[in-house]
Amino acid sequence: MNLSQTLPDLIAAAQVKAKTSEDTILEIREHLEQQTASEAQIEDFRAAHVALELAAVDTFTLFEARMQHHFRRGPFSRKLRAALLDAGHSDLADRIHKYYLAINVLKHGKGASYRELCNTPTELFHVKRAETITSQNDHAPSNLIDIGVSGFFDGLAATLLEAQRFLEDQ
Repeated sequence: MNLSQTLPDLIAAAQVKAKTSEDTILEIREHLEQQTASEAQIEDFRAAHVALELAAVDTFTLFEARMQHHFRRGPFSRKLRAALLDAGHSDLADRIHKYYLAINVLKHGKGASYRELCNTPTELFHVKRAETITSQNDHAPSNLIDIGVSGFFDGLAATLLEAQRFLEDQ
């Protein structure tokens, strides 16, 4: 990624790549409703999920890196949430926080962010309860949260761009 590109340009480019993954996930899910998936389809499904997860983590990380200068040292996302709440932008603060937690789960797996998400209702993505996960392999970070829901990445992108505008207007 070129540093001379603006954050909105980089997010738009990530959205294009994420759309391909989301389309693959949707297509295979629709196929699974009709019949059993082949090994190749299952592998394509997993690859699309991994690509979408990486795009989400990279995009959120890029956002934090580009916007960190708006706050002195410390946890960026917490400071951003507090600033949004102080300015009366509770909906945006809530969305930023939920996406932050989701990205943490994708990066680190079970932990404080996962536990908080289990107790936080959201339509932005699906949180899988650890007690419903059967296989040991299912406890991988990517199996604790499903971001392959329709509109996930567009929602993430819109939220990050809205937060960027807020920070730039401060």
